[in-house]
Amino acid sequence: MYSVALKDFLDAKVAQYNCPDFIQDDPILIPHSYKKQPDIEIAGLWAAIMAWGQRKVIINKCQELLGMMDCAPHDFVLHHRPSDLTPFLKFRHRTFNPTDAFYFIRFLKHYYQRYSTLEDAFLQGMSPQDTSTENSLVGFHHLFFSLKSLPERTRKHIATPERQSACKRMNMFLRWMVRRDNQGVDFGLWQRIKPHQLVCPCDVHVSRVARKLGLLRRKSTDWKAAMELTQKLRVLCSTDPVRYDFALFGLGIMEQF
Repeated sequence: MYSVALKDFLDAKVAQYNCPDFIQDDPILIPHSYKKQPDIEIAGLWAAIMAWGQRKVIINKCQELLGMMDCAPHDFVLHHRPSDLTPFLKFRHRTFNPTDAFYFIRFLKHYYQRYSTLEDAFLQGMSPQDTSTENSLVGFHHLFFSLKSLPERTRKHIATPERQSACKRMNMFLRWMVRRDNQGVDFGLWQRIKPHQLVCPCDVHVSRVARKLGLLRRKSTDWKAAMELTQKLRVLCSTDPVRYDFALFGLGIMEQF
């Protein structure tokens, strides 16, 4: 069991960071620019995938990318012409290059011609009885890379527990789409995946704070670490353990705890 003092401390940090002020300097700003659910999903997926490096740079690169889609991502992926893809030849962010962008657009077009929401993609291989989204992430990875003429280099941009990745960015995207409260940060658009099934986004900053607080013992920041941390957070809040992502992230990034 963890002390009441630790829970009270983390709950206070959740309240401090899980608020609208958090949005402006975080990649979640990108999907918050849209109102239609498919636009939010697509913009959110791009923002999560691009969430690598300084947050200001991430936001700028996402805005650049979505500007190439006329700031209407759902309409663009469904109705673009080949000539509309020309601007993407110049797009790069870290190791994400035009080859990767073209495949993402191709998959999203293929997918949204058949489904109305990305939640169905994350339900591949997952059952309501699953205690975590591990099978969800594995199923999504297989679905995403199921199209013919797949550029193998693009696989690295969608993490999977099968490779023991912590899947930080994919877990963050799921948090955005699934968590629901009255604070206005996470969207809570999806109903079939439940908040208690979510796995905490775990990177070097979050894991460092978690170790200092006694919430994580594993030294490697991998899938087993993300699951261990999430299990500890479920002791603090069984119905919404990933709410503490706000506290751990805020302590690690904003306060250099």
